[in-house]
Amino acid sequence: MLREVCFLIGVHDTVLWSDASQSPTALPDSRARWQAIWSRRKHIIEVAHTHPLGGAEFSLEDETTMAALDAALGRRLRYAVITPTQLLRRLPGERTETCEQPDDRIVEAEPWWTTLIRSASGLNLSEKGD
Repeated sequence: MLREVCFLIGVHDTVLWSDASQSPTALPDSRARWQAIWSRRKHIIEVAHTHPLGGAEFSLEDETTMAALDAALGRRLRYAVITPTQLLRRLPGERTETCEQPDDRIVEAEPWWTTLIRSASGLNLSEKGD
């Protein structure tokens, strides 16, 4: 079963918390996720989620959620979208007077947990081409 999965990542690529939807195209907002983020706010480095059907880009909903998280936490986090074949990571960009310039990159040397999040999303390693 394909489904979106979310990981909260801490230092040294530690998976601090995870949850999953029942849909391959949505990860509905949840009180449990917000509570997990808030209770781990000092330790979160990155919020990662899957797009099991592909699309190595941040959706409009992703953009508004990232902005809300950064505002609530008072600091900018790193964000990632994991597809069957790619990891797109957004690094906090430099802020200018008019806007923030995000730094989005496809990551070649993926962290260990990408195998785990793909598996939890119902993606096989063979789909990645390994």
